[in-house]
Amino acid sequence: RRFHARFNDVQQRRVETIVETKRVCIQPSFRARSSRRHDAEMNSASVIVVACWYSANIGVLLLNKYLLSVWGFKFPVFMTLCHMIMCSILSAAAREFRIVPKQYIRTRRHYSKVAILAMTFALSVLGGNVSLRYIPVSFNQALGATTPFFTAIFAYVLLQKKESSETYMSLVPVVGGIAIATWGEPSFHFLGFIACLVGVCCRALKSVLQGWLLSPVGEKAEDRPVGETKLDSMSLLYYMSPVAIVTLGICTCIMEPNALSAFHEAAVLNPSFIAILLANCFIAYLVNLTNFLVTAHVGALTLQVLGNAKGVVCTIVSIMLFRNPITFRSVLGYTITMIGVWLYSSSKRRSARLLAALENASRSKV
Repeated sequence: RRFHARFNDVQQRRVETIVETKRVCIQPSFRARSSRRHDAEMNSASVIVVACWYSANIGVLLLNKYLLSVWGFKFPVFMTLCHMIMCSILSAAAREFRIVPKQYIRTRRHYSKVAILAMTFALSVLGGNVSLRYIPVSFNQALGATTPFFTAIFAYVLLQKKESSETYMSLVPVVGGIAIATWGEPSFHFLGFIACLVGVCCRALKSVLQGWLLSPVGEKAEDRPVGETKLDSMSLLYYMSPVAIVTLGICTCIMEPNALSAFHEAAVLNPSFIAILLANCFIAYLVNLTNFLVTAHVGALTLQVLGNAKGVVCTIVSIMLFRNPITFRSVLGYTITMIGVWLYSSSKRRSARLLAALENASRSKV
């Protein structure tokens, strides 16, 4: 009996050892397969989000150009107002259905900062839409590529923020390329050129003000006044939209007093006009939503690189659809500008990595 009892104990321990060994060997492989499956799903989601972002950006540009130039609805201020009304409605819906996280403004001082950003944002969108009435999308995108140049200027003037010599040198081809493209642009229109430059300057000013007003340089989260949390882009759009609507409504009454009657006439003559305008407004909101989602999936630096490529894609698609004339000088100038933008982005990424490395080194010493 004792022999059989010891034999059974040995057999039991041997079975337990085999089971434990199998569990230890199988579990990591299962985790690895799960991790690979999760990474594949994340990559697929990122590709879909980036594709939607590209489609929305290209779609809103082409529809704006179609309505303003081909259709003949020559009221860009009113169209921008419609965009902001749609953004306000859909931003509220996205918050209620928890598509985006809810953030709140609890102080009057914080909302006054958002109001300043809203007016700058409205003028930047307005300048771009007005320019599309007079100049082709390709030239609009070429001028839009100079945003880093004006951002560096405003950052230095307002924040006394200096960049590296390499960053400033990379802005030379940005400006030089636009000078060449403007000189060789066969569809040049002075009013469209000025409107686009105003929009670009306001866009650059907004990016500087956003970092200055909403997340001050060197200010820690615990040092901010109570209620001044850093807002994400969709919450910022939600709070900016009402102020932008008021600003654009005033501009519409002053600059385009006949816009409402023209809208009613176009809707009566061709009911499909309302569907096209609504689609345009909806895609304008999708630009902001997909921008937020792309940032969440791939990061801000990758978004900057994708944005540079987006300008090239928009230019090529617009030339294919609208058949606007181009010259070798225009292509050369735009190419030089995009090379400068790429050099600027690369320099900023290197500066960010160096700054992060220095901060990590200082923390490790402490």
